[in-house]
Amino acid sequence: MGSDLLTWRDLLDIFAVSLFFYGILKLLKLTRGMSIARGIAILGVFWLFAEILELKTLSWMFEKIWAVGIFSLVVIFQPEIRKALGKLGQRGALSQSRKISEMVIDRVVRACSLLSERQIGALVVIERSQNLESILESCIHIDAVLSSELIITIFNPISPLHDGAIVVRGDRLVYASCILPLSRSTDIPRKYGTRHRAGVGITEESDAICVIVSEETGEVSLAISGKLNRNLDQELLRALLMKELLNEGA
Repeated sequence: MGSDLLTWRDLLDIFAVSLFFYGILKLLKLTRGMSIARGIAILGVFWLFAEILELKTLSWMFEKIWAVGIFSLVVIFQPEIRKALGKLGQRGALSQSRKISEMVIDRVVRACSLLSERQIGALVVIERSQNLESILESCIHIDAVLSSELIITIFNPISPLHDGAIVVRGDRLVYASCILPLSRSTDIPRKYGTRHRAGVGITEESDAICVIVSEETGEVSLAISGKLNRNLDQELLRALLMKELLNEGA
Protein backbone atom coordinates (compact mmCIF):
# COMPACT_ATOMS: atom_id res chain seq x y z
CA MET A 1 0.00 0.00 0.00
CA GLY A 2 2.75 2.43 1.02
CA SER A 3 4.55 1.99 -2.30
CA ASP A 4 1.53 3.41 -4.17
CA LEU A 5 1.68 6.75 -2.33
CA LEU A 6 3.37 9.78 -3.81
CA THR A 7 6.64 10.61 -2.09
CA TRP A 8 8.30 14.03 -1.89
CA ARG A 9 10.70 12.82 -4.60
CA ASP A 10 7.75 12.07 -6.92
CA LEU A 11 6.33 15.55 -6.30
CA LEU A 12 9.72 17.12 -6.92
CA ASP A 13 10.07 15.11 -10.12
CA ILE A 14 6.63 16.26 -11.36
CA PHE A 15 7.44 19.88 -10.49
CA ALA A 16 10.83 19.73 -12.27
CA VAL A 17 9.31 18.24 -15.43
CA SER A 18 6.51 20.83 -15.41
CA LEU A 19 9.04 23.63 -14.98
CA PHE A 20 11.14 22.25 -17.84
CA PHE A 21 8.22 22.12 -20.27
CA TYR A 22 7.02 25.57 -19.16
CA GLY A 23 10.46 26.94 -20.03
CA ILE A 24 10.42 25.20 -23.42
CA LEU A 25 6.95 26.57 -24.26
CA LYS A 26 7.95 30.07 -23.15
CA LEU A 27 11.05 29.92 -25.36
CA LEU A 28 8.99 28.69 -28.32
CA LYS A 29 6.47 31.50 -27.84
CA LEU A 30 9.23 34.13 -27.98
CA THR A 31 10.84 32.69 -31.12
CA ARG A 32 9.99 31.31 -34.52
CA GLY A 33 9.51 27.94 -32.77
CA MET A 34 5.74 28.13 -32.30
CA SER A 35 4.98 27.38 -35.97
CA ILE A 36 7.57 24.57 -35.96
CA ALA A 37 6.03 23.17 -32.76
CA ARG A 38 2.62 23.04 -34.44
CA GLY A 39 4.15 21.10 -37.34
CA ILE A 40 5.76 18.64 -34.92
CA ALA A 41 2.41 18.20 -33.15
CA ILE A 42 0.72 17.30 -36.46
CA LEU A 43 3.44 14.74 -37.23
CA GLY A 44 2.99 13.37 -33.72
CA VAL A 45 -0.71 12.75 -34.36
CA PHE A 46 0.07 10.86 -37.59
CA TRP A 47 2.71 8.82 -35.76
CA LEU A 48 0.19 7.95 -33.00
CA PHE A 49 -2.33 6.71 -35.58
CA ALA A 50 0.41 4.67 -37.26
CA GLU A 51 1.23 3.00 -33.94
CA ILE A 52 -2.41 2.35 -33.08
CA LEU A 53 -3.16 0.86 -36.51
CA GLU A 54 0.17 -1.03 -36.50
CA LEU A 55 1.31 0.41 -39.83
CA LYS A 56 4.85 -0.92 -39.63
CA THR A 57 6.40 0.90 -42.58
CA LEU A 58 4.96 4.27 -41.57
CA SER A 59 5.99 3.71 -37.93
CA TRP A 60 9.53 2.89 -39.07
CA MET A 61 9.64 6.09 -41.14
CA PHE A 62 8.54 8.19 -38.17
CA GLU A 63 11.19 6.61 -35.94
CA LYS A 64 13.86 7.73 -38.43
CA ILE A 65 12.28 11.20 -38.70
CA TRP A 66 12.39 11.67 -34.92
CA ALA A 67 16.06 10.66 -34.78
CA VAL A 68 17.06 13.16 -37.48
CA GLY A 69 14.54 15.75 -36.28
CA ILE A 70 16.02 16.13 -32.79
CA PHE A 71 19.44 16.92 -34.26
CA SER A 72 17.88 19.31 -36.78
CA LEU A 73 16.00 21.22 -34.06
CA VAL A 74 19.21 21.72 -32.09
CA VAL A 75 20.84 23.19 -35.22
CA ILE A 76 17.83 25.38 -36.10
CA PHE A 77 17.42 26.78 -32.60
CA GLN A 78 21.13 27.11 -31.80
CA PRO A 79 20.97 30.94 -31.45
CA GLU A 80 17.87 30.77 -29.23
CA ILE A 81 19.35 27.96 -27.09
CA ARG A 82 22.61 29.88 -26.68
CA LYS A 83 20.80 33.04 -25.62
CA ALA A 84 18.47 31.19 -23.25
CA LEU A 85 21.38 29.41 -21.54
CA GLY A 86 23.30 32.66 -21.37
CA LYS A 87 20.32 34.39 -19.79
CA LEU A 88 19.97 31.58 -17.25
CA GLY A 89 23.64 31.66 -16.33
CA GLN A 90 23.93 35.41 -16.07
CA ARG A 91 21.02 36.08 -13.75
CA GLY A 92 22.09 37.09 -10.29
CA ALA A 93 22.16 39.81 -7.74
CA LEU A 94 22.59 43.34 -9.01
CA SER A 95 26.16 44.35 -8.29
CA GLN A 96 26.95 47.65 -6.66
CA SER A 97 28.63 48.93 -9.84
CA ARG A 98 25.44 48.44 -11.86
CA LYS A 99 23.02 50.22 -9.57
CA ILE A 100 21.30 53.13 -11.28
CA SER A 101 21.12 56.44 -9.44
CA GLU A 102 18.47 59.13 -9.75
CA MET A 103 21.14 61.34 -11.32
CA VAL A 104 21.68 58.82 -14.13
CA ILE A 105 17.92 58.69 -14.78
CA ASP A 106 17.77 62.49 -14.95
CA ARG A 107 20.61 62.56 -17.47
CA VAL A 108 18.95 59.95 -19.68
CA VAL A 109 15.58 61.73 -19.50
CA ARG A 110 17.11 65.12 -20.29
CA ALA A 111 19.07 63.77 -23.27
CA CYS A 112 16.08 61.88 -24.71
CA SER A 113 13.84 64.94 -24.29
CA LEU A 114 16.28 67.13 -26.23
CA LEU A 115 16.69 64.47 -28.93
CA SER A 116 12.91 64.22 -29.15
CA GLU A 117 12.55 67.98 -29.66
CA ARG A 118 15.05 67.82 -32.52
CA GLN A 119 13.55 64.58 -33.94
CA ILE A 120 16.84 62.73 -33.68
CA GLY A 121 16.45 58.98 -33.36
CA ALA A 122 17.98 57.19 -30.39
CA LEU A 123 18.14 53.83 -28.61
CA VAL A 124 19.27 53.92 -24.98
CA VAL A 125 19.58 50.46 -23.41
CA ILE A 126 19.88 50.39 -19.62
CA GLU A 127 21.43 47.20 -18.29
CA ARG A 128 20.12 45.64 -15.10
CA SER A 129 21.17 42.30 -13.58
CA GLN A 130 21.92 40.53 -16.86
CA ASN A 131 25.14 41.17 -18.76
CA LEU A 132 24.24 41.96 -22.38
CA GLU A 133 27.56 41.24 -24.05
CA SER A 134 26.46 37.83 -25.39
CA ILE A 135 23.40 39.40 -27.04
CA LEU A 136 24.83 42.61 -28.51
CA GLU A 137 26.67 42.76 -31.82
CA SER A 138 29.16 45.15 -33.47
CA CYS A 139 29.53 47.41 -30.42
CA ILE A 140 32.11 50.13 -29.98
CA HIS A 141 33.57 50.12 -26.47
CA ILE A 142 33.28 53.57 -24.83
CA ASP A 143 33.30 53.16 -21.02
CA ALA A 144 32.84 56.83 -20.13
CA VAL A 145 30.97 58.60 -17.35
CA LEU A 146 27.38 59.05 -18.51
CA SER A 147 26.19 62.57 -19.27
CA SER A 148 23.33 64.08 -21.24
CA GLU A 149 25.82 65.84 -23.50
CA LEU A 150 27.60 62.56 -24.32
CA ILE A 151 24.32 60.85 -25.27
CA ILE A 152 23.29 63.76 -27.49
CA THR A 153 26.71 63.91 -29.14
CA ILE A 154 26.69 60.19 -29.97
CA PHE A 155 23.24 60.32 -31.59
CA ASN A 156 23.99 63.47 -33.59
CA PRO A 157 23.46 62.41 -37.24
CA ILE A 158 26.98 63.56 -38.17
CA SER A 159 28.54 61.33 -35.50
CA PRO A 160 30.05 58.07 -36.80
CA LEU A 161 28.49 56.31 -33.79
CA HIS A 162 24.89 57.50 -34.24
CA ASP A 163 23.65 54.26 -35.83
CA GLY A 164 22.62 51.58 -33.34
CA ALA A 165 22.12 51.69 -29.60
CA ILE A 166 24.10 52.83 -26.59
CA VAL A 167 24.32 50.71 -23.43
CA VAL A 168 24.26 52.22 -19.94
CA ARG A 169 25.70 50.21 -17.05
CA GLY A 170 25.46 51.88 -13.67
CA ASP A 171 26.69 55.46 -14.11
CA ARG A 172 28.73 54.69 -17.22
CA LEU A 173 28.06 54.57 -20.93
CA VAL A 174 29.85 51.34 -21.85
CA TYR A 175 28.99 50.72 -25.51
CA ALA A 176 27.79 52.64 -28.56
CA SER A 177 26.70 51.75 -32.10
CA CYS A 178 25.33 48.37 -30.94
CA ILE A 179 23.14 46.15 -33.10
CA LEU A 180 20.21 44.75 -31.12
CA PRO A 181 18.11 41.64 -31.79
CA LEU A 182 14.84 42.47 -33.55
CA SER A 183 11.53 41.52 -32.01
CA ARG A 184 9.17 39.29 -33.98
CA SER A 185 6.18 40.35 -31.89
CA THR A 186 2.94 41.01 -33.74
CA ASP A 187 1.84 43.40 -30.97
CA ILE A 188 4.07 46.20 -32.24
CA PRO A 189 2.01 48.58 -34.44
CA ARG A 190 3.02 48.46 -38.10
CA LYS A 191 3.86 52.16 -38.14
CA TYR A 192 6.92 51.43 -36.01
CA GLY A 193 10.06 50.30 -37.80
CA THR A 194 13.39 48.68 -37.09
CA ARG A 195 14.39 51.03 -34.26
CA HIS A 196 11.33 50.13 -32.18
CA ARG A 197 11.63 46.42 -32.97
CA ALA A 198 15.25 46.52 -31.83
CA GLY A 199 14.29 48.32 -28.63
CA VAL A 200 11.61 45.76 -27.84
CA GLY A 201 13.82 42.86 -28.93
CA ILE A 202 16.57 43.51 -26.39
CA THR A 203 13.98 43.57 -23.59
CA GLU A 204 12.52 40.24 -24.77
CA GLU A 205 15.89 38.53 -24.56
CA SER A 206 17.15 40.17 -21.36
CA ASP A 207 15.98 42.08 -18.29
CA ALA A 208 17.28 45.37 -19.72
CA ILE A 209 14.96 48.27 -20.52
CA CYS A 210 15.26 50.53 -23.54
CA VAL A 211 14.32 54.16 -24.23
CA ILE A 212 13.42 54.72 -27.89
CA VAL A 213 13.24 58.12 -29.60
CA SER A 214 11.58 58.13 -33.01
CA GLU A 215 13.45 59.94 -35.77
CA GLU A 216 10.26 60.44 -37.79
CA THR A 217 8.01 61.93 -35.08
CA GLY A 218 10.19 62.56 -32.03
CA GLU A 219 7.92 60.29 -30.00
CA VAL A 220 9.55 58.78 -26.91
CA SER A 221 8.78 55.18 -25.92
CA LEU A 222 10.05 52.82 -23.23
CA ALA A 223 10.34 49.06 -23.82
CA ILE A 224 10.05 46.85 -20.74
CA SER A 225 9.87 43.03 -20.84
CA GLY A 226 8.85 43.04 -24.50
CA LYS A 227 6.09 45.64 -24.02
CA LEU A 228 6.14 49.12 -25.52
CA ASN A 229 5.04 52.14 -23.46
CA ARG A 230 4.38 54.86 -26.05
CA ASN A 231 3.92 58.63 -26.27
CA LEU A 232 5.81 59.43 -23.07
CA ASP A 233 6.45 63.00 -22.00
CA GLN A 234 9.45 63.92 -19.87
CA GLU A 235 7.72 63.43 -16.52
CA LEU A 236 6.12 60.10 -17.41
CA LEU A 237 9.38 58.74 -18.80
CA ARG A 238 11.17 59.74 -15.61
CA ALA A 239 8.46 58.17 -13.43
CA LEU A 240 8.64 54.86 -15.30
CA LEU A 241 12.44 54.77 -15.13
CA MET A 242 12.34 55.54 -11.42
CA LYS A 243 9.84 52.74 -10.86
CA GLU A 244 11.78 50.16 -12.89
CA LEU A 245 15.31 51.04 -11.82
CA LEU A 246 15.07 52.34 -8.27
CA ASN A 247 12.28 50.16 -6.89
CA GLU A 248 13.45 46.80 -8.26
CA GLY A 249 15.20 45.90 -5.05
CA ALA A 250 12.26 46.88 -2.85
